[in-house]
Amino acid sequence: MKTLDDFFEKEIESGTFPGAVLLVGDSEEIIFQRAYGYRSLKPKREKNDIGTIYDVASMTKVIATTSAIMRLVESGEIRLYDPVHLFIDGFNTEKKRDVRIWHLLTHTSGLPAYSDAWKHTKGREELLKSINNIELSNHVGEKFVYSCLNFITLMEIVENVTQQSFDEFVKHEIFSPLKMEKTTFNPPKTWITEIAPTSERDGDLLRGKVDDELAYYLGGVSGNAGLFSTAEDIYKFASMLMNKGVYNGERIFSEMTVTTFTKEAFSDGTVRRALGWDMKTLMCSCGDLMSDKSYGHTGFTGTSVWIDPMNDVVIVLLTNRVHISRWENQEKIIRFRPRLHNYVLSHLRGVKL
Repeated sequence: MKTLDDFFEKEIESGTFPGAVLLVGDSEEIIFQRAYGYRSLKPKREKNDIGTIYDVASMTKVIATTSAIMRLVESGEIRLYDPVHLFIDGFNTEKKRDVRIWHLLTHTSGLPAYSDAWKHTKGREELLKSINNIELSNHVGEKFVYSCLNFITLMEIVENVTQQSFDEFVKHEIFSPLKMEKTTFNPPKTWITEIAPTSERDGDLLRGKVDDELAYYLGGVSGNAGLFSTAEDIYKFASMLMNKGVYNGERIFSEMTVTTFTKEAFSDGTVRRALGWDMKTLMCSCGDLMSDKSYGHTGFTGTSVWIDPMNDVVIVLLTNRVHISRWENQEKIIRFRPRLHNYVLSHLRGVKL
């Protein structure tokens, strides 16, 4: 324990993040959970605790968006090979007509990584229209390019098919059945003191407002980012997947759906992707010791979740590294995460942390 405490303290002192929450569990229970450092450094220091709510950034892509697509597949509303132009007019062009839902989930659609359309559009509808009309930067299926635009498009598909707002749909279908009571988009003001602040925008410290620009200007609800959650809530979600779609005796997804979405769907020899999820590779954030069946995802704010079904372990790391700097400490968190996973995995068997 002292070694693990020292491990985090060293990173806090070096400016990797102001604080963190680490949770380790298996398919049956939480094995270990601890908070480190500070929830915030400014305008004043606040001690961290395991209930701190974090902006999980791109973990939104798997916890909310991929899950929503899973639900629509199960309900027979869509199939993975459906062309996107069936749902979004901006894809009904010669170059984009072959983009399928599968391409969006595996980041092989050809869409660019990001867009600065938030700088010159006003309102959610205008920004979405601008994103929908963006031209492909690569041919469909040509190569892997990790893109937030893929998951904003998936969110639109969910809304157009269900005729519900994205946040209400995932709350009803995913978060409420899993008792994820501290997981939401646009958290209420009553939660503010529990939320770890991130960076500053327009002179204001973001606390309870999403750090990602596109999600921010989409009103806080987006398929690429915007979700706030706790380590324990994310464990509930992960344990459901580890138990083949069952949580607390209630079936949330079918076993076939979970298996389909969490196995390898694309590989180019360097990158391996499941549907929505990243998978274990040589340079992966999950480190060197997880099995090749492992799947997970990271977030720009310094968050990650990794699930290893072979070793029956889930590791959740939540930080707000962008509270210190959006860019200067990015390499530090990239190097920290795999080393942390190596440490946890190597001390897991035979000893309850």
